Amino acid sequence: MDTATIRAHFPVTAQYAYFNNAAIGPLSRPAALAMQGQVESALSRGVHGYGSWTEEYAGLRVETAAMLGCSPDEVAITKNTSEGLCAIANGLDWRTGDVVVGLASDFPANYVPWRELQQRRGVRFRSLELRRGLLELEDLDQACRGARLAALSYVHFLTGFRWDLAAVGEICRHRDCLLVLDAVQGMGAFPIDVRACGVHALAASGHKWLVGPEGCGVLYVDRDLMPQVTPVEFGWASLEGFEEYRHDGGLQPDARRYECGTLNSAGCAGLRASMALLNRIGPDSSSRHIHTLAEQLLSGALGKGYEAAAERTHDNGSGIVSLRKRGVDSAAAVRTLLEDGVSVAERMGWIRVAPHVYNSAEEIDRLVHLLP
Repeated sequence: MDTATIRAHFPVTAQYAYFNNAAIGPLSRPAALAMQGQVESALSRGVHGYGSWTEEYAGLRVETAAMLGCSPDEVAITKNTSEGLCAIANGLDWRTGDVVVGLASDFPANYVPWRELQQRRGVRFRSLELRRGLLELEDLDQACRGARLAALSYVHFLTGFRWDLAAVGEICRHRDCLLVLDAVQGMGAFPIDVRACGVHALAASGHKWLVGPEGCGVLYVDRDLMPQVTPVEFGWASLEGFEEYRHDGGLQPDARRYECGTLNSAGCAGLRASMALLNRIGPDSSSRHIHTLAEQLLSGALGKGYEAAAERTHDNGSGIVSLRKRGVDSAAAVRTLLEDGVSVAERMGWIRVAPHVYNSAEEIDRLVHLLP
């Protein structure tokens, strides 16, 4: 699928050179149409359209499984990344002195749930440290000694550092450490194979690189881990046979045990459609295109005297490039760029740029030209 065809699925491109996927990705046209269809069904048919809504739930699990290399029965539908991570953090049977490895400077969604375990359950949080915006495999290996779980972000929300998941998985296997992934800044842009990489659980929201709606996300839980993760919310849908309104059923035999009640039907329809589009494009094709744009951006920005938050390579680079320049007010620059129709974000004094599959080389040239 060429860039022009992909761009036709994203009406935002008519108004902006949109590089804000690390904040909120633009809704794709297939997602909007699917959501409109579900809303029209509810409007005109009420409960009589419910069968088609449940088909969307099943379809979303199938698209997620195709993207992650897992089984649909290992996928639960959530509201967002935080809900998924909290399901794991609060569902495990922790012992006083257990160690969680993570990053204190990570996005709060992947830090707060583990920090709270220190206060409530006596779990120790062992923090990795960024070095020049990067994380080192050697540091991870040492930190995982004696740890029970590593809670990592596939891509760092500010520096754009992306873990080598195969290497991370090997370290966690060697250290007998569970691997839990916040994938919100990478899923939909870069390949993820949870089975090959030994990921035990993964959470992501639909509204960033998956270019779907807000308020709908996915949680992957390895089937072998499920018996160790007790649902933190129990509801009628958590039980096997819930469609028959049973009170005596056991937990769902699959990841649906983490869905305690009615789901966001319109959101599920939209996210399924966007994920289907990304699966058709293919993760290898998407990542190649994003890499090319990010490297073009970095080369142009460095040529204008900017510095990057991390040294980028093909192996550790993502869709996030954060830039700053001495004497340039990043927040003011972001506002000025928006006046010229270029959408980027300011984060912690950096100009954060996040191109996706629908962006073009011409838009990158325009951004570089407009950088102060």
